[in-house]
Amino acid sequence: MGLRAALERSASSRPADVVRRLRFRGSGRYWEQRYARGGTSGAGSSGAAARWKASVVNRWVADLGVTSVVDLGCGDGNQLALAAYPRYLGIDRSPTAVRRCIARFRGDPTKSFLRYEPGQLVDPAGWLRGDLALSMEVIFHLVEDEVFEDYMRLLFASAERYVAVCSNDAAHGDAAPHLRYREFTAWVAQNQPEWELLRREDPPPGLDLVSSCWLYGRAGQARAGVLPGRDGVEGSA
Repeated sequence: MGLRAALERSASSRPADVVRRLRFRGSGRYWEQRYARGGTSGAGSSGAAARWKASVVNRWVADLGVTSVVDLGCGDGNQLALAAYPRYLGIDRSPTAVRRCIARFRGDPTKSFLRYEPGQLVDPAGWLRGDLALSMEVIFHLVEDEVFEDYMRLLFASAERYVAVCSNDAAHGDAAPHLRYREFTAWVAQNQPEWELLRREDPPPGLDLVSSCWLYGRAGQARAGVLPGRDGVEGSA
């Protein structure tokens, strides 16, 4: 992000917030430094928030007969520890996060891990595809437009049948330099018209979580696998 853009985005912020944004050196560097210093993937990847997200995605995986999951942004593995996926590939930009996951799940033959760098991974042959591609509270951490574009295209290219996204869907409310809220559903509608929204589940009242869970399927062929309940978008039961 250039100096002018940072100033424009921070014009209404407190002076301390402006300084933090100007010192920000990109999402990739931020997360690698955070993990290298012993930091975690954040509050949403532990406690009640993590358990709720896991319950939603685990249920979708089971009900839809998903046999493999590709997770773009596996982080430190805290969220993954609650997952119930038959076969799993975790991908992350941070080498420290990937090493942590390799060590943590070393004895689990169903889980594999890989580091990637935006713009340096292309997979037209489909070696890295799964039944379901997963994005678990990653999108609002992609502050650079080019990184966001690369990530979203890779996310949908990594899915054979379904894409699950846990995120908010708003273009306002950024609270820190490493956050940028986006209306990702509008991007999907414009750039991935062959995918349709099948389900949406919102967090239960009282849960401190900004994200909902969204399930996409390929248009036309996904209807046979729609989860029980009303067609289309649905809130939590």
